[in-house]
Amino acid sequence: MLVPVTFLDILDILLVAFILYQVYRLIKGSSAFSIFLVVFSIYLFWLLVKALDMELTSALIGQVMGVGVIALLIVFQQEIRRFLLILGNHYIRNSRFTLRRFLRTTPNDTNVSEIAEQIIKATLSMSEDRTGALIVIGRMTRLSLYTESGEVINAKVTANLLQTIFFKNTPLHDGAVLIEDGKILAARCPLPVTDQLDLSSKMGMRHRAALGMSEHTDALIVVVSEETGNISVADNGTLRQGLTIKQLRNILLTEKVW
Repeated sequence: MLVPVTFLDILDILLVAFILYQVYRLIKGSSAFSIFLVVFSIYLFWLLVKALDMELTSALIGQVMGVGVIALLIVFQQEIRRFLLILGNHYIRNSRFTLRRFLRTTPNDTNVSEIAEQIIKATLSMSEDRTGALIVIGRMTRLSLYTESGEVINAKVTANLLQTIFFKNTPLHDGAVLIEDGKILAARCPLPVTDQLDLSSKMGMRHRAALGMSEHTDALIVVVSEETGNISVADNGTLRQGLTIKQLRNILLTEKVW
């Protein structure tokens, strides 16, 4: 006997497949991935015993699955939070009409070019001197939450000021500089560290903090390695390493940064 397959059935299958793929992308490389595999296997086994009308086993696993929903919310709270942040940041970044976009003071094209060049100049100098740096450039997400443990500056973005902040002997060099609305908002700011497990052991805390910040906000983060002088950029949970100054300039001037 043939089972009729409708368009909605196909759409249902494709939708479930898409959701599972997005969940996989979200948690791959994290400690939650193995937990997800176990839970998914139990769920498939539950569907099997239900299809075979094994009532006792089905009822037992069904109770476990019911309690397991609450347990999953606890276990996957970081991943769920990260997923919602990604969705929110994606909407904010691509939406033309949001209250934040309406109220923010966006630098004009001339100022954007000048600010970008000051960041590039400082990055080049620090890369040559192997001075570690972590520069967060805010987009639509407000960065004021991350200034609580730092030092509020509210100063014009200049290469000399950035280099002075990250100079090894200054009290402000440890942590990140936050740039928002065309100004240096604060310095010595701690950032959230990524919980990705599949990262290279050679990746230092600056790069892990840059990745973490790009997962929690829509900011773009420029990193200069203290060990190698290499330049990296973190954006939307991904890290581009070994960039040239030309590539950095292209990112700051052509991508949606300001």
